[in-house]
Amino acid sequence: MIYFTLIARVVDGLPLAATIQEDDKLSRHIVEYQNQAKQLVCRMTPTSPSRCSLVAGSYVFHYLLDRGVCYLILTEADFSRTKAFAFLEAIQTQFFSEYSAKINTVSRPYAFLDFDAFIRKTQKTYTDSRSSNVSQLNVALQDVQRIMVQNIDDVLQRGEALSALDARATNLSSMSKKYRQDAATLNAQSAWVFYVVLVIVILAVFTYVYFRYM
Repeated sequence: MIYFTLIARVVDGLPLAATIQEDDKLSRHIVEYQNQAKQLVCRMTPTSPSRCSLVAGSYVFHYLLDRGVCYLILTEADFSRTKAFAFLEAIQTQFFSEYSAKINTVSRPYAFLDFDAFIRKTQKTYTDSRSSNVSQLNVALQDVQRIMVQNIDDVLQRGEALSALDARATNLSSMSKKYRQDAATLNAQSAWVFYVVLVIVILAVFTYVYFRYM
């Protein structure tokens, strides 16, 4: 289930549009999660990951960052990440198509609340269990698996910037790549040594046989 959707301008954190799904279980904490969402947007920079999932207790924030606008949703922890990012791509495409000329000029919060109708309509499509055919979604499964997953406490309570998380992930990726390259080099060297030793042994046997029986 998608509990709420927030579209905000990254440069100043201005909320442009939002939709909330009524839910008795979440209603007592909805303000807390809304505040966390706004804090997330305020911590974003041009170097922040373009896509990220942030675990917040029993729920998960998923966001997509595109051309200075953040598209963010809160879902249940077991909600399909493939559907989550397919939904985000759908609203990003439509929102930019309708409002791209106005995004950087508006100063009033929630200036595009009329976009609510499209959000709700699209939300039904991606939360309907009958539309679970992953092959029809725009987001490839392998792409979703590469999206960074972090705990929201790393960003909010510890004050760690999203760009720092991205840098750390990039560093880990580089280390992993270097490890694979080193392993490949070591394997190649081991193979070379093996063949050299094999040739030496063959030559030694050949020499022994030659002088012993010739």
